[in-house]
Amino acid sequence: MEESKIKARRTLNKISPYSPGKPIWELEQEMGLTGIIKLASNENPLGPSPKALEAAGYALPTIHRYPDAGTTRLKQALAATLKMSPEQFIISNGGDELITLIAETFLEPEDEVIVCSPSFSEYEFGAHLMGASVVKVQLDGDFLINVHAIAEAVTDRTKLLCLCSPNNPTGTYIPREELHQLLDLLPQHVVVLLDAAYCQYASADDYTDGVEFVRAGYPVIVLQTFSKIYGLAGLRVGYGIASGSMIQLLSKVKEPFNVNALAQAAAVAALGDSDHVRLSLEVNSKGKQQLYQAFNNMGLDYIQSMSNFVWVHIGPEARSVYENLLKRGIIVRFGVIWQLPDYLRISVGTRRENAALIKELSAILNHEC
Repeated sequence: MEESKIKARRTLNKISPYSPGKPIWELEQEMGLTGIIKLASNENPLGPSPKALEAAGYALPTIHRYPDAGTTRLKQALAATLKMSPEQFIISNGGDELITLIAETFLEPEDEVIVCSPSFSEYEFGAHLMGASVVKVQLDGDFLINVHAIAEAVTDRTKLLCLCSPNNPTGTYIPREELHQLLDLLPQHVVVLLDAAYCQYASADDYTDGVEFVRAGYPVIVLQTFSKIYGLAGLRVGYGIASGSMIQLLSKVKEPFNVNALAQAAAVAALGDSDHVRLSLEVNSKGKQQLYQAFNNMGLDYIQSMSNFVWVHIGPEARSVYENLLKRGIIVRFGVIWQLPDYLRISVGTRRENAALIKELSAILNHEC
């Protein structure tokens, strides 16, 4: 049988592979550079907790055994931290897998999924994977999430609403009262995915990670992750927080052994290392101020971020700036992947990394060789 006669599902025509940030090794090979600075993927520049590294090391001799399919210790640690029941957690292979599990659990081809734009592309991926339709609601002119526009977009076919707060790539968020108003406006058949992957960085008094609404009985699934402030992006550990009944539904489509043993051990240890979290927050806060001051000096507009990255308006030359930064060994994220080619998303690095970015960006904008 000729391969050309094999037909995949039609819905795959709507799916484009996820475009990750350029890895360090690839730029090293392309440019023949060393000492690459990566400020593209919103990773913790301090790396993982030393306690997490130690725990993963202790777990190494056991990797001939399958990991705990129930992720029991991690659920217990999360439950103790958030003062909830272990049955209200599902552990996933990064936050991406949780998004897919939610889509597989709730979506039928006739359903609609509301997403904000620009935001994280994996929400659309999950919808298209199940053949559902995507309804986009644009952020307003200041890149704020417009809860009234979202409410107006809801129809009888709306099954899932995906919200990201703080939002990727803009760093903006939904104030608690606005989120509460929106949840009260939604019909009972709408499930809300609140992606709070960056919640630990948010400092606004009126910010909420959404867990309070899970406790209050709203049909909300909160997504959090160990990839950001905990510095475990390479181990892929995410988790969902929801009602026990919602978690039972999600568990029906979860693959067994989806989170490896080293990841589970490291995540439990990272969760208990408050000193590492505190230091990470301090470095991020000072780093943002360092970048803000530099962008002000360069006359660049940017969004005050509640996360560990900054959304910066460069203008029509953003592509050239992005490419020139690559040539100088600095990786940032080009806004074209969100159909906003005048913007760059720049992750907050260490003071040294931020200084290098500032130096090279200033030189490029001033057309210095």
